[in-house]
Amino acid sequence: MQAITVRSRDAGVGGLSLTDLPHPHAAENDVIVQVRAAGFTPGELDWPGTWVDRAGRDRTPTVPGHELSGVVAELGYGTTGLTVGQRVFGLADWTRNGSLAEYTAVEARNLAPLPADVSHTVAAALPISGLTAWQGLFTHGHLMTGQTVLIHGAAGGVGSIAVQLAREAGARVIGTGRTSHRDTALELGADTFMDLETDRLEDSGEVDLVLDVFGGDVLERSTALVRAGGTLVTIATPPTVQPVDGRAVFFVVEPDRARLADLVQRVRDGRLRPVVGDVRPLSDAPAAFTRGGRTVPGKTIIQPCTE
Repeated sequence: MQAITVRSRDAGVGGLSLTDLPHPHAAENDVIVQVRAAGFTPGELDWPGTWVDRAGRDRTPTVPGHELSGVVAELGYGTTGLTVGQRVFGLADWTRNGSLAEYTAVEARNLAPLPADVSHTVAAALPISGLTAWQGLFTHGHLMTGQTVLIHGAAGGVGSIAVQLAREAGARVIGTGRTSHRDTALELGADTFMDLETDRLEDSGEVDLVLDVFGGDVLERSTALVRAGGTLVTIATPPTVQPVDGRAVFFVVEPDRARLADLVQRVRDGRLRPVVGDVRPLSDAPAAFTRGGRTVPGKTIIQPCTE
């Protein structure tokens, strides 16, 4: 089969290439998924799990990508609850080969059934982005009706879903991003948009919750915006500064089959619209990893196998 692999951590994005690999093996409680659509996180080449297995052993060449939608091609020993030929979506494991491949092995518990009326392309935009948005807003941020949340990257994969979930929960939403992302963020339900290229972030006023995806200077400046009793939640890097009289939380998204089922039902009901950006063939995945390689807002989706 064909897959995108990287062999050297030092090579970074430049080390990504289209490679022929053996067909994956289904271990106990695994399924083999024929991947129809896949998503990735641009920074995942910096994650330890990209390079070593659960025991800390080198596992290069490694296949990146952790979001996938596809069809069950094979069941491992002891696997229950799924059947060959079933449409599924979910998360590939952090310390095993990922979704930028024609086939990949995934723990069955990390997958949810995909209804026939939701496309693989849309489904592949949900797992990391949707679970991160939900867990950031509600599990860690404890967002409540009537509160104000500032969501960075409001037109991106995580941010676009977070805007919609927060708005449905009855929160006031301030979105941030580039100039070209203003219209998308407002269409998704943001009450206000702060242009990080031209506006002063400090002019947004105090908020109950900040959901950060950028880290760095944006994260540090956001700390001062959190009102007493509020929370700053980030997925970028552990914060070095705490809000005055508030909390700062860094977290890594966790698989959740039940929540995936809830998110896809929201898509079916028209209450949630994942923003799909570029859709590219597997051979274009290396270029898509670079920020300059992405041309439109939303989640870039790779199609290893077409329907």
